[in-house]
Amino acid sequence: MGTSLAGGPESGFGRLMGGGFPQFPTPYFLVEEERLVENLSLLRQVSQEAGCKILLAQKAFSMFYVYPLLRQYLQGTTASGLYEARLGKEKFGGETHVFSPAYRPSEMKELLRFADHLVFNSPAQVEKFAFQAREAGKSVGIRINPECSTQKGHAIYDPCAPGSRLGTTKAQFREEQLPLLDGFHFHTLCEQDSDDLEVTLEAFEASFGSYLSQMKWINLGGGHHITRKGYHVERLIQLVRRLRRQYGVDVYLEPGEAVVLNAGFLVSSVLEVVHNQIEIAILDASAACHMPDVLEMPYRPPVLGGGMPGEKTHLYQLAGPTCLAGDVIGDYSFHYPLSEGDQVVFEDMALYTMVKTNTFNGTALPSILFRRCSGEVELVKRFGYEDFLERLS
Repeated sequence: MGTSLAGGPESGFGRLMGGGFPQFPTPYFLVEEERLVENLSLLRQVSQEAGCKILLAQKAFSMFYVYPLLRQYLQGTTASGLYEARLGKEKFGGETHVFSPAYRPSEMKELLRFADHLVFNSPAQVEKFAFQAREAGKSVGIRINPECSTQKGHAIYDPCAPGSRLGTTKAQFREEQLPLLDGFHFHTLCEQDSDDLEVTLEAFEASFGSYLSQMKWINLGGGHHITRKGYHVERLIQLVRRLRRQYGVDVYLEPGEAVVLNAGFLVSSVLEVVHNQIEIAILDASAACHMPDVLEMPYRPPVLGGGMPGEKTHLYQLAGPTCLAGDVIGDYSFHYPLSEGDQVVFEDMALYTMVKTNTFNGTALPSILFRRCSGEVELVKRFGYEDFLERLS
């Protein structure tokens, strides 16, 4: 259980951008139950109306403190390897699905203790491990590359790009392995709508539709932005219903982002404001350490009360405290000047943040807080020197 935080602000804080956030030492992540439940309720509605199963993609969000809440709405978890599979099985329950581009032979025996479905990336991986998995009573699938790219600006997340190592193409597929398979899996989307899923399904069915009626299930992967405002939910439901009706298969979706979209924040403080041709606010939160997607995608996180350059009066480059020159979050404008101690709140910070944090430069990991629907705030985890030390030799 987390520790409830007593009321009463802690001294030494400046203005809080937007208000309503705990006066707790920054940086910290705050995940809100009310927003989680809003997302989960919609996902459960889709699951019920479409007749599919929806799994949590732990690679996006692994805050197991809230797994008891999530499992009231979702049917299980997906994992990328042994540790995530164990976490999902032990802390979440339900179904545990695993996919890896290549499995370690030394881990397969232990992995089979936790996995219910194993998805293999290639015919060679099927040949190597499928018999072992079937003998252990597991469901076996293969990841397909439908060779249909619908990405619009996120090349790093395009598994259908030329030369991709992810998934089996039509030319690589071995029909003689069909008796070893229970299902097909593809994952090609990233923050996309159901129209892109429809396009991908057309390409998939053109190459693999003739085999699908021999399968027990199809997994449509993640990247479905179901809980985003404006997402075409009804089209998703109809696509799933058609697959079930036409091929007689169970259908799985494995969103990560959609589960926690807009449900989390990263609260930081201004350490110093310096000037070098532009105003630069150095924060105690780091792009490199606390939100790596800012540099990897790249991605510009929204800031509560902040705007685009030129939108508001005072312009600042928000930057992290590490020695990396490129530890820069972006340029934001505000209605008033920033000062040491002011808090800057980054929005939509539950997904791909806590799972990717690191301690480069000895940077402290943000604490993790959880706000219940009642308004009670709980300290889930506070990290210290020992957490940094244990990562090293």
